[in-house]
Amino acid sequence: MKHLQDRVTLHNGVQMPWIGLGVYKVKNGEEVINAVRTALEIGYRHIDTAAYYENEEGVGKAIRESGIPREEIFITTKVWNSDQGYETTLKAFETSLQKLGLEYVDLYLVHWPVKGKYKETYKALEKLYKDGRVRAIGVSNFQIHHLEDLMADCEIKPMVNQVEYHPRLTQKELHAFCKQHGIQLEAWSPLMRGEILQEPTLVEIGEKYGKTPAQVVLRWDLQNEVVTIPKSVTPQRIKENADVFDFELTAEEMAKIDALNLNKRIGPDPDNFDF
Repeated sequence: MKHLQDRVTLHNGVQMPWIGLGVYKVKNGEEVINAVRTALEIGYRHIDTAAYYENEEGVGKAIRESGIPREEIFITTKVWNSDQGYETTLKAFETSLQKLGLEYVDLYLVHWPVKGKYKETYKALEKLYKDGRVRAIGVSNFQIHHLEDLMADCEIKPMVNQVEYHPRLTQKELHAFCKQHGIQLEAWSPLMRGEILQEPTLVEIGEKYGKTPAQVVLRWDLQNEVVTIPKSVTPQRIKENADVFDFELTAEEMAKIDALNLNKRIGPDPDNFDF
């Protein structure tokens, strides 16, 4: 991992950039268009959106207007809980594609493991994959038992599991399970919505390298072989989040960051959510 455009190869051979721009809670229209445009100009080639974020139109517009060949940009979107089920997922995908104004999506994810529905939903993803509408499929917010349940029946193993992941929630067992099965772990909210950035350990490590606590965390993600999608709408921050390829954390520093784990979530518990 030497550059912003470096990629990990998923188990089906598709290459996914290690760092992307997340756009959760970014307003559709100018705000999201500007954030995506800025990221692409800096050199990002990975944008992560979802039907639930209600900003797919703006994301698609920025991509189409960028002048960057479509095949160079990796786009993720997700099916929302109220659309889960086989036929409804296929419909939801068409809606997302239409809003994005694209011919295909690089990665399509089941947003949450909705009880009694996620298997049918995933079957729809398998169909979209076989039909060549998406280049890779996966899940989001799945725990080990959800993955085991899914893999007992699915034809195509998920390529990615996108979960809440940061130094206060290191998810070691889940990470090991995903590695064992060739499922790429991806971090949402890697900076814990800013909560982690005052942590003295991160400040101290950052000072050694002339880096911010945010850059230290994102570097920790990469060295743990976790794809990461920090969210920002500030050009300076978007740029800063990408500037993590000119230093390397030592094994001791990695262990110090691991030790910050408290199994603390800022998002919902995947075993106990009601939306």
